[in-house]
Amino acid sequence: MVVIINYGAGNIYSVFMAIKKIGMDVIITSDWKDLEKSDFIILPGVGAFGDGMKNLRERGLDKAIKKEIEKNKPFLGICLGLQLLFSESEEGDCEGLGLIDGKVKRFKFENLVVPHMGWNRVKFENPSFPLFEGIPDKTFFYFAHSYYAQPEEKLLIEGTTEYGIRFPSIVRLKNVIGVQFHPEKSGDYGILFLKNFLQCKWLQKE
Repeated sequence: MVVIINYGAGNIYSVFMAIKKIGMDVIITSDWKDLEKSDFIILPGVGAFGDGMKNLRERGLDKAIKKEIEKNKPFLGICLGLQLLFSESEEGDCEGLGLIDGKVKRFKFENLVVPHMGWNRVKFENPSFPLFEGIPDKTFFYFAHSYYAQPEEKLLIEGTTEYGIRFPSIVRLKNVIGVQFHPEKSGDYGILFLKNFLQCKWLQKE
Protein backbone atom coordinates (compact mmCIF):
# COMPACT_ATOMS: atom_id res chain seq x y z
CA MET A 1 0.00 0.00 0.00
CA VAL A 2 1.15 3.51 -0.85
CA VAL A 3 0.66 6.15 1.84
CA ILE A 4 0.57 9.81 0.79
CA ILE A 5 1.20 12.14 3.72
CA ASN A 6 -1.25 15.01 4.09
CA TYR A 7 0.30 17.72 6.26
CA GLY A 8 -1.55 20.75 4.98
CA ALA A 9 0.92 21.56 2.20
CA GLY A 10 -1.33 20.90 -0.78
CA ASN A 11 -0.53 18.99 -3.97
CA ILE A 12 -2.18 15.83 -2.60
CA TYR A 13 -5.00 14.88 -4.95
CA SER A 14 -2.97 14.91 -8.18
CA VAL A 15 -0.41 12.55 -6.62
CA PHE A 16 -3.23 10.30 -5.38
CA MET A 17 -4.77 10.10 -8.86
CA ALA A 18 -1.40 9.34 -10.46
CA ILE A 19 -0.83 6.40 -8.11
CA LYS A 20 -4.39 5.17 -8.71
CA LYS A 21 -3.71 5.31 -12.46
CA ILE A 22 -0.73 3.01 -11.95
CA GLY A 23 -3.04 0.54 -10.19
CA MET A 24 -1.65 0.59 -6.66
CA ASP A 25 -3.64 0.67 -3.43
CA VAL A 26 -3.19 4.17 -2.02
CA ILE A 27 -4.47 6.26 0.88
CA ILE A 28 -4.05 9.87 1.96
CA THR A 29 -3.43 10.35 5.68
CA SER A 30 -2.27 12.78 8.33
CA ASP A 31 -2.14 10.02 10.98
CA TRP A 32 1.40 8.88 11.74
CA LYS A 33 0.10 5.40 12.66
CA ASP A 34 -0.83 4.76 9.03
CA LEU A 35 2.81 5.02 8.04
CA GLU A 36 3.49 1.80 9.94
CA LYS A 37 1.11 -0.08 7.62
CA SER A 38 2.64 1.29 4.44
CA ASP A 39 4.83 -0.36 1.82
CA PHE A 40 5.70 2.97 0.21
CA ILE A 41 5.58 6.53 1.54
CA ILE A 42 5.19 9.70 -0.52
CA LEU A 43 5.68 13.18 0.94
CA PRO A 44 4.38 15.74 -1.59
CA GLY A 45 3.82 19.43 -0.94
CA VAL A 46 4.18 23.00 -2.08
CA GLY A 47 4.67 26.14 -0.02
CA ALA A 48 6.87 27.35 2.81
CA PHE A 49 9.56 25.17 4.39
CA GLY A 50 8.89 26.43 7.92
CA ASP A 51 5.16 25.82 7.73
CA GLY A 52 5.73 22.36 6.32
CA MET A 53 8.06 21.34 9.15
CA LYS A 54 5.74 22.84 11.76
CA ASN A 55 2.82 20.83 10.41
CA LEU A 56 4.83 17.60 10.34
CA ARG A 57 5.99 18.05 13.93
CA GLU A 58 2.54 18.95 15.26
CA ARG A 59 1.17 15.68 13.85
CA GLY A 60 4.10 13.55 15.01
CA LEU A 61 4.86 12.79 11.38
CA ASP A 62 8.50 13.88 11.50
CA LYS A 63 9.45 11.10 13.91
CA ALA A 64 7.25 8.57 12.12
CA ILE A 65 8.88 9.34 8.77
CA LYS A 66 12.37 8.78 10.18
CA LYS A 67 11.28 5.55 11.87
CA GLU A 68 9.83 4.08 8.67
CA ILE A 69 12.81 5.14 6.56
CA GLU A 70 15.05 3.29 9.01
CA LYS A 71 13.06 0.15 8.10
CA ASN A 72 14.29 0.58 4.52
CA LYS A 73 10.85 1.48 3.16
CA PRO A 74 10.92 3.22 -0.23
CA PHE A 75 10.27 6.92 0.32
CA LEU A 76 9.62 9.65 -2.24
CA GLY A 77 9.69 13.38 -1.49
CA ILE A 78 8.17 15.66 -4.15
CA CYS A 79 8.96 19.40 -4.44
CA LEU A 80 8.64 20.72 -0.85
CA GLY A 81 8.75 17.06 0.20
CA LEU A 82 12.27 16.87 -1.23
CA GLN A 83 13.38 20.06 0.48
CA LEU A 84 12.12 18.95 3.91
CA LEU A 85 14.49 15.98 3.78
CA PHE A 86 17.43 18.36 4.18
CA SER A 87 19.13 19.76 7.27
CA GLU A 88 18.04 23.38 6.94
CA SER A 89 16.63 26.10 4.71
CA GLU A 90 17.50 29.73 4.05
CA GLU A 91 13.75 30.31 4.32
CA GLY A 92 13.43 31.40 7.96
CA ASP A 93 16.61 29.55 8.98
CA CYS A 94 14.41 26.56 9.78
CA GLU A 95 15.69 23.05 10.50
CA GLY A 96 14.39 20.23 8.33
CA LEU A 97 14.13 16.49 8.86
CA GLY A 98 17.91 16.22 8.60
CA LEU A 99 17.86 12.97 6.62
CA ILE A 100 20.18 14.48 4.00
CA ASP A 101 23.02 16.82 4.94
CA GLY A 102 22.74 20.04 2.99
CA LYS A 103 20.83 23.29 2.66
CA VAL A 104 17.79 24.54 0.80
CA LYS A 105 18.64 27.79 -1.01
CA ARG A 106 16.61 30.44 -2.83
CA PHE A 107 17.14 31.23 -6.49
CA LYS A 108 18.72 34.68 -6.78
CA PHE A 109 18.60 36.03 -10.32
CA GLU A 110 18.48 39.50 -11.84
CA ASN A 111 17.39 38.35 -15.29
CA LEU A 112 15.21 35.27 -14.62
CA VAL A 113 11.76 35.02 -13.10
CA VAL A 114 11.42 33.39 -9.68
CA PRO A 115 9.63 31.07 -9.08
CA HIS A 116 10.93 28.68 -11.71
CA MET A 117 7.69 27.44 -13.25
CA GLY A 118 6.98 25.25 -16.24
CA TRP A 119 8.63 22.45 -18.16
CA ASN A 120 12.37 21.90 -18.02
CA ARG A 121 14.83 19.14 -18.78
CA VAL A 122 16.29 16.74 -16.23
CA LYS A 123 19.74 15.36 -17.04
CA PHE A 124 20.31 11.97 -15.43
CA GLU A 125 23.70 11.32 -13.86
CA ASN A 126 23.33 7.63 -14.78
CA PRO A 127 20.72 7.15 -17.53
CA SER A 128 20.83 3.34 -17.10
CA PHE A 129 19.79 3.55 -13.44
CA PRO A 130 16.56 1.49 -13.00
CA LEU A 131 14.64 4.50 -11.68
CA PHE A 132 14.89 5.98 -15.19
CA GLU A 133 13.96 2.85 -17.14
CA GLY A 134 12.08 3.80 -20.31
CA ILE A 135 12.65 7.53 -19.77
CA PRO A 136 15.04 9.32 -22.16
CA ASP A 137 17.83 11.40 -20.68
CA LYS A 138 17.04 15.13 -20.65
CA THR A 139 13.29 14.48 -20.58
CA PHE A 140 11.08 17.47 -19.72
CA PHE A 141 9.35 17.45 -16.32
CA TYR A 142 7.13 20.08 -14.70
CA PHE A 143 8.60 22.43 -12.06
CA ALA A 144 7.13 25.06 -9.71
CA HIS A 145 9.57 26.30 -7.03
CA SER A 146 11.58 29.24 -5.73
CA TYR A 147 14.08 27.19 -3.71
CA TYR A 148 16.39 24.30 -4.55
CA ALA A 149 18.13 21.75 -2.34
CA GLN A 150 21.92 21.38 -2.40
CA PRO A 151 23.32 18.24 -0.71
CA GLU A 152 26.78 18.39 0.82
CA GLU A 153 27.57 15.02 -0.77
CA LYS A 154 27.56 15.41 -4.56
CA LEU A 155 27.29 11.64 -5.07
CA LEU A 156 23.68 11.81 -3.85
CA ILE A 157 22.68 13.78 -6.96
CA GLU A 158 20.93 11.56 -9.53
CA GLY A 159 19.63 14.31 -11.81
CA THR A 160 20.21 18.00 -12.53
CA THR A 161 18.35 20.84 -14.23
CA GLU A 162 19.48 24.21 -15.57
CA TYR A 163 17.72 27.44 -14.65
CA GLY A 164 20.29 30.19 -14.35
CA ILE A 165 22.42 27.65 -12.50
CA ARG A 166 22.62 23.88 -12.62
CA PHE A 167 20.74 22.62 -9.57
CA PRO A 168 19.96 19.11 -8.23
CA SER A 169 16.50 17.99 -9.35
CA ILE A 170 16.78 14.35 -8.22
CA VAL A 171 18.62 13.15 -5.12
CA ARG A 172 18.88 9.71 -3.59
CA LEU A 173 20.12 8.37 -0.29
CA LYS A 174 19.64 4.60 -0.03
CA ASN A 175 15.85 4.03 0.07
CA VAL A 176 15.00 7.74 -0.09
CA ILE A 177 14.33 9.54 -3.38
CA GLY A 178 13.66 13.26 -3.64
CA VAL A 179 12.57 15.11 -6.78
CA GLN A 180 12.20 18.86 -7.22
CA PHE A 181 9.82 18.46 -10.16
CA HIS A 182 6.24 17.17 -10.06
CA PRO A 183 6.09 13.71 -11.69
CA GLU A 184 2.31 13.63 -11.18
CA LYS A 185 2.01 16.70 -13.44
CA SER A 186 4.61 15.60 -15.99
CA GLY A 187 2.57 13.50 -18.40
CA ASP A 188 3.35 9.92 -19.38
CA TYR A 189 7.02 10.08 -18.42
CA GLY A 190 6.07 11.41 -15.00
CA ILE A 191 3.73 8.46 -14.48
CA LEU A 192 6.48 6.10 -15.66
CA PHE A 193 8.88 7.66 -13.16
CA LEU A 194 6.39 6.96 -10.35
CA LYS A 195 5.87 3.43 -11.65
CA ASN A 196 9.63 2.81 -11.67
CA PHE A 197 9.83 4.11 -8.10
CA LEU A 198 7.12 1.69 -7.01
CA GLN A 199 8.72 -1.28 -8.79
CA CYS A 200 11.80 -0.89 -6.56
CA LYS A 201 14.41 -2.17 -9.01
CA TRP A 202 16.40 0.97 -8.15
CA LEU A 203 16.44 -0.06 -4.49
CA GLN A 204 18.00 -3.42 -5.31
CA LYS A 205 20.79 -1.73 -7.28
CA GLU A 206 23.00 -0.65 -4.37
